[in-house]
Amino acid sequence: MAKEYKLSPQRLKALQDEMNYLKTVREKEVAELIKEARSFGDLSENSEYDEAKNEQGKLYSRMAELEDILSNYVVIEEEEEKDGDFIRLGSTVTVLDKEFNEEETYKLVGSQEADPAKGTISEDSPFGKALLGHNEGEDITVDAPGGPVEYKILKVER
Repeated sequence: MAKEYKLSPQRLKALQDEMNYLKTVREKEVAELIKEARSFGDLSENSEYDEAKNEQGKLYSRMAELEDILSNYVVIEEEEEKDGDFIRLGSTVTVLDKEFNEEETYKLVGSQEADPAKGTISEDSPFGKALLGHNEGEDITVDAPGGPVEYKILKVER
């Protein structure tokens, strides 16, 4: 069974736009690079040709990756749900790191959108998994590589 990718509507649009660009513009550019490099003669010692073929390999690899994502995705709807204020995909959560007494705020997203430096964490990460399903005011423990880390959930927003 294929992996299911959870995407926000914005991320889905960005991936679709990237795939469109790669197929319509970038693929032609790379083909032109290869054509130009072939005109330089002997392919066995032609570094321009080797570079163009490497670029083509990267292009096709990225296109295959996008194709996989775009054929196995589920859109995360961030609408208000009336079935509770528990943490789920799309929630913005403020937690207190009990050890350092520091507040941190994160948005829980699908793995394709995660960027901890920008405050978005994957629901597949240990921290994301620990948060899912909990409510404001609860304490959670995250199994981190350096040992368990305790947090208090201060605020949950949709």
